[in-house]
Amino acid sequence: MRHIPARRAAVLKATARKTVLTIPIAIPIAILVAAGAVLPAGPGVRAEEVMVAVAGNFLATAQQLEPEFERRTGHDLRLAAGSTGSLYAQIASGAPYHVFLAADEARPARAVEQGHAVADSVFVYAVGTLILWIADPAGPPGPEALEGEFHHLAIANPRTAPYGAAAQEVLTAMERWEPLQGRIARTQSVAGAWSAVASGAADLGFVALSSVLTNDAREGRYWEPPQALYTPLRQAAVLLTRGADNPGAAAFLEFIRSDDARAVIRRAGYRIP
Repeated sequence: MRHIPARRAAVLKATARKTVLTIPIAIPIAILVAAGAVLPAGPGVRAEEVMVAVAGNFLATAQQLEPEFERRTGHDLRLAAGSTGSLYAQIASGAPYHVFLAADEARPARAVEQGHAVADSVFVYAVGTLILWIADPAGPPGPEALEGEFHHLAIANPRTAPYGAAAQEVLTAMERWEPLQGRIARTQSVAGAWSAVASGAADLGFVALSSVLTNDAREGRYWEPPQALYTPLRQAAVLLTRGADNPGAAAFLEFIRSDDARAVIRRAGYRIP
């Protein structure tokens, strides 16, 4: 069990974002990239608004990347967060997103198969880590916390959130899934599971390591389940068909593969494939 010192995350841009219902008219133009750096929009290239559907666990990290992306390119980033499953349902229903940053590989691949995304644009941008987090620094160490006295264990909904599905796999492997049913509190996304523990609504929870590292967390402890207990959380990005002619969308996907962006992603608790 690891201890988490009290800390504050870097100052981020405001998390509240308005969903833009109108789709900007994109100007088809090539995005010039040199040595992995995204170049700013040049003369005659209009700065575009880029609507990004981002898995809840990656929101804080995306917000850290946002100012540098906008500074380098001149494009305007808009982030809409939620569980991967709910975001995909919105995309399939015609939501005006240009880029999808999922928490799994399955839904970006499905978006391509069903004509919602551009073929050959899928790539894994991060590999997440699942942890069991106890906000109380005096809480029981390690997996034995699941055997102790507690009221609520927060997990993301396994049907719509990859981190929730991973939590179910861990609990099943530990033979705790069925015995704990009466104490499991399901949240819409893994970010919601973190919020439940941070607020005290749940005693402990399966959350993304990134949520603890990038949010304003209290002191606490966490246990990292062995990777063998759950399917690797390979998080894929894809260019959506609505963003195919938006140079800002292409620029953003290029940017998150840059060395600078990858350094931020690593610091947030992710591995880079």
